[in-house]
Amino acid sequence: MVAQPHRLLMSVDEYLALERSSSEERYEFIDGYAYMLAGGTADHSIIKQNIASLIRNQLRGSPCRVYDSDMKVRLSEKRYVYPDVSVTCDPRDRGRVDIVQSPRLIVEVLSPSTEAKDRGKKFSYYRACPTVEEYVLVDTQQKSIEVYQREQHPFWKLSPFGPGDEVVVTSLGISFPLASVYEDVIFLEDNSST
Repeated sequence: MVAQPHRLLMSVDEYLALERSSSEERYEFIDGYAYMLAGGTADHSIIKQNIASLIRNQLRGSPCRVYDSDMKVRLSEKRYVYPDVSVTCDPRDRGRVDIVQSPRLIVEVLSPSTEAKDRGKKFSYYRACPTVEEYVLVDTQQKSIEVYQREQHPFWKLSPFGPGDEVVVTSLGISFPLASVYEDVIFLEDNSST
């Protein structure tokens, strides 16, 4: 989730210095503007943890690494973001680095306050990053996941998944039951956990 800009305009070096000096706050940086991130709900956190765990369990022993929203991702020289989940298979994105340089998969867990941006501007930033092969949007209001897969430039293929489906992530060669993403999540319409 994104709040108001920290200040009107800054350089990448100023942004990175701000990030390194902020022990509590995190900021995304888009084209010269720093945006402080806000917190999320309990269900948002559970969904994020569930999907990261599902992906990580299937990638054990592979060269790929799964990161949560504590890891900053560089999309371009002027764009740094904190996706809910990112996956990289580049060996340079391991160890003591504090920025993922070559994300392959990006996952955003939607919330009512960020959905329009995640589907719009943020998706355009991810599409512009040449290493991103798939973009996954996970709904928090209903059991629904959308996987966007890069095809021949500039086209992306949408694969929607719903209850009972197996979510397929082609760029990583994995799949998992959609129901496991929503384990322990409570939906308002039925007040039951799934």
